[in-house]
Amino acid sequence: MTFANRNQAADRLAVALEAYKGLNPLILAIPRGAVPMGQRLARALGGELDVVLVRKLRAPFNPEFALGSIDESGWTYIADYAESAGGTPSYLAQEKQAQLDTIRKRRTQYTPLRPPIDPAGRVVIVVDDGLATGATMISALHALRAQKPARLVCAVPVAPPDTLEKIRPYADEVICLEAPEFFRAVGQFYADFPQVDDEEVIEILRQAGQRPSDPSFRRTPESS
Repeated sequence: MTFANRNQAADRLAVALEAYKGLNPLILAIPRGAVPMGQRLARALGGELDVVLVRKLRAPFNPEFALGSIDESGWTYIADYAESAGGTPSYLAQEKQAQLDTIRKRRTQYTPLRPPIDPAGRVVIVVDDGLATGATMISALHALRAQKPARLVCAVPVAPPDTLEKIRPYADEVICLEAPEFFRAVGQFYADFPQVDDEEVIEILRQAGQRPSDPSFRRTPESS
């Protein structure tokens, strides 16, 4: 095992991201597993926490295997192997709609009283608890790039080397603590890897929403 749990992984990421401390970075976690990690990172770096909502497009006979992903706008990333893994055009059309419906439902659940925090001009750090195919991270980074952040960072504890190469064109910087060649699933690198439920995500985001904003912290790396 590489990490005892998500908290340890988040603490190690915070050390690797220390250069962004004091720049009020916007920490965007990919639900659900990365949200507790995002909370720890936001506290350690003096940043704000929100979620970026993307969903993987599931393979027809293996829902844990991603054929691609979709973001809140409906933009989709389709892996080059999708068709050979059962991703016919008709199946993908149905799966896209199902996942877009889930994204909209989760936005209503997670941040019912406010819009997503605007990433424009901000240092944005997108965090997940690990990457396998990287499909959801690609959609997240693509969606955020269009919103013109000052700097876009991908931060994960673990991912296979080939996935990291796919991710790099979409981010200004990729921080990954471990990149093992032998990779079956993200969970194999954690001693304790429980499911994170919607109620925990909602409570973390509620607490984050109570943090007072401070315009004086809205600095970019160039102005620091």
